[in-house]
Amino acid sequence: MVYNMKSLLLAIVVLFQYSSTCAQHPQVHTESIDSSYQSPAASIDQLAWIAGYWKGEAFGGLTEEIWSEPNAGSMMGSFKLSEGEQIIFYELCILRELDNTVLLQLKHFGDDLKGWEEKNETQDFRLVRIEKDKALFDGFSFEKISDEEMHLYVLIGGEDGTVSEEKFVYKRYK
Repeated sequence: MVYNMKSLLLAIVVLFQYSSTCAQHPQVHTESIDSSYQSPAASIDQLAWIAGYWKGEAFGGLTEEIWSEPNAGSMMGSFKLSEGEQIIFYELCILRELDNTVLLQLKHFGDDLKGWEEKNETQDFRLVRIEKDKALFDGFSFEKISDEEMHLYVLIGGEDGTVSEEKFVYKRYK
């Protein structure tokens, strides 16, 4: 896949415009829920296995994710996509306990740290369920393969209105 920032941003915007219709599209590792879905009770401690420094490849570049240990009902994360010596974009993320469940929230930033979302907006992924070594959010999932490998799956909308599930394979970086 040839990547450019404009098309990725458009894909992310399309994803959220079409999130209520994603159930019509084939998905293997992600699920979509509607606004009436009640997220299950959950604790941030159930997601402690996500903590660590992870590296992988996606969108034609190097990806890095760093997640803190659970503390005070939350985990903080950062994501970076680079191609060669060029930063493509960053994300700041949180997993936090809210209303007796866990919510994944993130914001995107360009290589100059200028935000993509409006100042007070976040991209929110409501919890669908937590299984042994899996956490499924609306259109986003984490899967522990081993202590040294984790897969993330994200629904991403295309410019033509299609939605595909993208896989990120991460290895623990030491």
